[in-house]
Amino acid sequence: MQKFFTLTILLFCSVLVMATDIAPVSAAFKSGNASALLSMFDAEVDMALPESSGKYNPKGAVEMLNKFFASGKPTNFTVVHNADKKDSGFIVGKLITAKGEFRVNISYRTDGNAAIIQSVRIE
Repeated sequence: MQKFFTLTILLFCSVLVMATDIAPVSAAFKSGNASALLSMFDAEVDMALPESSGKYNPKGAVEMLNKFFASGKPTNFTVVHNADKKDSGFIVGKLITAKGEFRVNISYRTDGNAAIIQSVRIE
């Protein structure tokens, strides 16, 4: 029984070590700081926002988010669900802004324990 318990603890710890760090993404959305996401964006980002959508380079994606954040300053962001697969993952979050509540879906690929954002959908 003790071996089973020890093995379970070791497996749990190894999963924690391999988890992708999404805290910077969450903090950027919570504060409405699109510029903080610049280094986390992939070479091309699929953006779908309430007013517009398209594929953008990292600077274009930051501009799109800045326009969105300017229209209603974020006051809170909570991660509702997060899942990592072997080399990718996604975040589902709830963004509260001065303009209302939005559902945020972010898909990313992993690079070590960093998330490289490939798509952002705000609805």
